[in-house]
Amino acid sequence: MIVLLALGVPVLVAIGLGSVLLVQQTGIFPTTIYGSTLFSGLNSFALLAIPLYILTGDAIVESGLSEKLLNFANRIVGGFNSGVGTATLLGCGLFASISGSNSSDAAAIGRISHHHLKDFGYPGPYASALIASGASTGILIPPSITYIIAGTVLGVSVANLFIAGLIPGVLVLVSAIVAHTVVSRLNGYENKSSHSSPREMAAALWDAKFALMIPVIILGGIYSGIFTPTEAAAVAVFVAIAIGMSVREISFSDFPNMLEQSAIVNGIITPIIGIAIVLSQILAIYEVPSTIIDFLIGPTTAHWQVVLTMLAIFLVAGAVMETTPNILILGPLLLPVATEIGMDPIHFVIFMNLALAVGFITPPIGLNLYVMSAITEEDILAIARHAVPYLIAMIVVVVIVAYYAPLSTFTF
Repeated sequence: MIVLLALGVPVLVAIGLGSVLLVQQTGIFPTTIYGSTLFSGLNSFALLAIPLYILTGDAIVESGLSEKLLNFANRIVGGFNSGVGTATLLGCGLFASISGSNSSDAAAIGRISHHHLKDFGYPGPYASALIASGASTGILIPPSITYIIAGTVLGVSVANLFIAGLIPGVLVLVSAIVAHTVVSRLNGYENKSSHSSPREMAAALWDAKFALMIPVIILGGIYSGIFTPTEAAAVAVFVAIAIGMSVREISFSDFPNMLEQSAIVNGIITPIIGIAIVLSQILAIYEVPSTIIDFLIGPTTAHWQVVLTMLAIFLVAGAVMETTPNILILGPLLLPVATEIGMDPIHFVIFMNLALAVGFITPPIGLNLYVMSAITEEDILAIARHAVPYLIAMIVVVVIVAYYAPLSTFTF
């Protein structure tokens, strides 16, 4: 698997061949039941939320609600120093509270905001780095597709993860705003004013009322116990499409394209989940997690050293491989290590998610960097250089959350 990944073979193929070879060589169970094992791993009510949240994000973009969210953010904070960049980051956070995906966040906000940021004096690569960094909150602010994946695979309540991830996700957004404010003031960006009157702010709020209503319905319904995260995803799809059709931005002719785009993204994520679930079952039977525990935790190993080791593993893995396979491979291996040192499983998942999200703006993978480069045609290395302040800010938040559990477990 490592050789195949190093050669650039798609993750699905590398993990799939590795798990099939393990089954054949070890005889741990008959190869003929591999397919049924894979199916049973995917046959989960919780995983149904993934295509639904993806479709919600597409409906939000198609209906124009993402532009209304961004306009609302700009009217509220655009008048402050560095306010247009801050508004863009706030828009990323608002979109994250609906879509649950970093790549859709970057694509949606990038198409709308990049030229606008350049008009206000921001260099193109910096504007791309700002959006790429803000879009990292797509999997950090609930609802999050990766929380659904991690919760399903590791046996942790997805609803609890949505609650636990709120403060850390907002902290990452705040850290990005702080980093942007410092960089913008040092470099003298924003050569125009974007002040809004109270009347304009009120008008923007009214215009964005439907867009803001969706995260309230999703998170309010989950946190109040009215419906599960999967049911919330179904409600979100219905509401987003209903709003789009009521304002005549979505018609029945748009459905095939929306469904196709959502199916393409889901078709990339879901097969990897199925294959990785089988692999994790095989590794568990062979007691690989317990072997790793013995390797990482010795009689003189301190708690902070184990956490630091896991952090290093996540940061390196996030830089060279996408988040979903990292969660599916590293989660089952390192969760036993975390629980062995007394870390709450929910705290571990939030910590892992935050650390892996740093990889969205870290070469060589840096998914958000590639998305922004494709949209704006900016040089990817130039975008990566401008993303360094945001990288540092994110790592600071990851370290704080890693060593201060109450931020994700609410045990103050």
